Amino acid sequence: MKTEIYEEKAVLVGVITQLQSEEKAKEYLNELAFLAETAGASPEKLYFQRLDYPNPKTYVGPGKLIEIKAFVDENEIGVVIFDDELSPKQLRNIEAELKVLILDRTSLILDIFAKRAQTASAKTQVELAQLQYTLPRLTRLWTHLERQQGGIGMRGPGETQIETDRRIILTKISLLKQNLKDIDKQMSTQRKNRGKMVRVALVGYTNVGKSTLMNLISKSEIFAENKLFATLDTTVRKVIIDNLPFLLSDTVGFIRKLPHHLVQSFKSTLDEVREADLLLHVVDVSHPNFEEQLEVVNQTLKEIDPLEKPMILIFNKIDAFTYTPKDEDDLAPIKRENLSLEELKKTWMGKMHDNCIFISAREKQNIDSLKALMYEKIKAIHVERYPYNDFLFQDYTEIEPENE
Repeated sequence: MKTEIYEEKAVLVGVITQLQSEEKAKEYLNELAFLAETAGASPEKLYFQRLDYPNPKTYVGPGKLIEIKAFVDENEIGVVIFDDELSPKQLRNIEAELKVLILDRTSLILDIFAKRAQTASAKTQVELAQLQYTLPRLTRLWTHLERQQGGIGMRGPGETQIETDRRIILTKISLLKQNLKDIDKQMSTQRKNRGKMVRVALVGYTNVGKSTLMNLISKSEIFAENKLFATLDTTVRKVIIDNLPFLLSDTVGFIRKLPHHLVQSFKSTLDEVREADLLLHVVDVSHPNFEEQLEVVNQTLKEIDPLEKPMILIFNKIDAFTYTPKDEDDLAPIKRENLSLEELKKTWMGKMHDNCIFISAREKQNIDSLKALMYEKIKAIHVERYPYNDFLFQDYTEIEPENE
């Protein structure tokens, strides 16, 4: 199945429904455009349609599909990307009409993950998610083989090939799941071998600056880029703050409408979150809808581990933050430069969590305060767990990064 969209011109399609306002639909499609750019495509136009619910046959209405086809044909568009996961039926009908590569949000995210995967673990997890997504959509791959008239002995080659491919994929899925079990055992052994050190995990929406913060705290060189899912493989580093050692892990970013297959497949990555003693929830406070991103992460964390863990809420990118009080005209925003850290703490954001701090990882603003807060929380966890040992004064060997 063709999924390569590098340097393809793309059209993006979304719907405005009773459950999704125009403002939300536009925000989601802007995020979809960022996803498309991350995958290497060039978004040329965004299409919206107001519907009670997505058309079960073609996602959008027939008239809108004709309008999209005209633009696709006139502008040599190579791929059309839909903001929601398409059913196999929708996928077949849309492809038959537009005759170009059709992707939905799930397949686009899977494509990005496939490009980002570096280790055997990540590659195995992505391949499993891709096959689980592909399995119910096999018929679209064989539309060039006409199915013959029914009856005993009259089944067409298309159906025969689909059944063969289904068995192959099911066998491959079973093999990959077994491989992941073996990988999970290895990862679990690695986690056990870390000994008694407190574990801290960076979590947050994709592209909020977790890797930049990881580099700053651990003084390492983790890949960081202004693209979605720049970090895919979990990275673990040993960090020491004022003679207190702990393990810090950088995890894959979350996103709205995260494909269920990925949540299932990336168990070993998410285990870092499950087994963490302290979570650092990083939020891009400069994003216009950071509140929703924060809630997406909180909901995903509940799905991963319903037990509440100690957490520090870190509002990052305050250097890019603009603030407009609710009683002010939106046309006259008060710039972040006019707000001190003390003033930020007094805003409603500063009251969202007991342990809340404002920083700029890129500009290294207020990092010492963050480290002090981390030291306080990590020391409390350690003292509670090991009240009588001299763990803090032992000599430690370097922890090797797990993604190498």
